[in-house]
Amino acid sequence: MGMGTGGLALGLALTLLGAAGCTPIGAVVGAGAMAGTAASEERGLGGAVDDAGIQAEINQLWLSHDLGLFRRVDMTVREGRVLLTGAVPDPETRVEAVRLAWEAEGVREVINEIEVDDTSTLVDQAADAAIATKLETRLMFDRDVRAINYSVDVVNGTVYLMGVAQDQGELNRAVAYARDMRGVRRVISYVRMKDAGA
Repeated sequence: MGMGTGGLALGLALTLLGAAGCTPIGAVVGAGAMAGTAASEERGLGGAVDDAGIQAEINQLWLSHDLGLFRRVDMTVREGRVLLTGAVPDPETRVEAVRLAWEAEGVREVINEIEVDDTSTLVDQAADAAIATKLETRLMFDRDVRAINYSVDVVNGTVYLMGVAQDQGELNRAVAYARDMRGVRRVISYVRMKDAGA
């Protein structure tokens, strides 16, 4: 007897999750349910399987780096777009979670909504948020920069750029915008070139 579409989808999802290492039972059941309905979604089964692979790879990166990331940060992946939520103890851990998420093959965008439970003053946090917003706006309105491919995070005046640049010229423009902003102490780039691979 042949396997139905739902059974095939469940089998593919379980195989992907099994390849990623140990996975909590809830994740396996959730992945099976996701794969079972993926065939009828707009993104189709192929898109759902790709997203499950991205999620498994990011989880493995987090587990290899710091078990706390895996426990404290939640993730949703749709069509290569990764939404990160949760709370971490310090800004540096937040930056690491996003940086590692960009390392997974197939990631097109990382949306960082992770909160920080630290002792920074409200003034420091407000200044960092203002820098990030201004920089994101500048990138978005520059036709020579594909802003959707970048994530911007600012911690105590240090700008962290993450993502994928189309070429060196585009990356140079993004870095120049960051360096030119008032209140920026330094710029650290984790941006990779589009054709350089993961």
